[in-house]
Amino acid sequence: MKKHPIRLTVNGEAYEGEVEPRTLLVHFLREQLGLTGTHVGCVVGECGACSVLVDGALVKSCLMLAVQADGCAVTTIEGLSTAGTPGIPGTLRTLPPVQQAFIDRFALQCGFCTPGFVMAAHALLARNPDPTEEQIRQELSSNLCMCTGYVQIVEAVKEAAARMRGSQEHRQGHEDEVATKNRKNTKGLSTKTHQGHTLTNQRPTNMA
Repeated sequence: MKKHPIRLTVNGEAYEGEVEPRTLLVHFLREQLGLTGTHVGCVVGECGACSVLVDGALVKSCLMLAVQADGCAVTTIEGLSTAGTPGIPGTLRTLPPVQQAFIDRFALQCGFCTPGFVMAAHALLARNPDPTEEQIRQELSSNLCMCTGYVQIVEAVKEAAARMRGSQEHRQGHEDEVATKNRKNTKGLSTKTHQGHTLTNQRPTNMA
């Protein structure tokens, strides 16, 4: 079967390859790129274990052909965490709030469905940083879990939302503090410069 060339960005890195027209995106990610965090479950779009982000939108990669992702930006579960200390091999990657909340709230057991739920939660909080429980349940209704009963998963998403809002408020407060300090420094510098200019151009009174 004739293969088609594709170019796409996955987790911030550019990739080129050739795929058969029938190759699913989930198989391309797992078998050609080695990104096995995206799981193959039902392959009919029911379980959500294969969920990824394509150009920021949540997509079940078992329902999308790899050729359809040509020119797109794809984010998998591996792309959500940030790298460890540069130049130091073996340092741990930093988990973002959603993944850390899943751990802290015991929102996983066997873990097979977890990547899909994390991706769904991440997509929700990117659009709505303060969702209600009803909105969380509605968003996650496209994913199936056979272990936890969903209670811990919903609690984990609530926890992640609170952490992300708190982090954003902290950053905004810090930025406002820095901006205020810069304005004060600029004002003080302007006053000193003005005073210096006045003294420099002031003519002594005892001169004719």
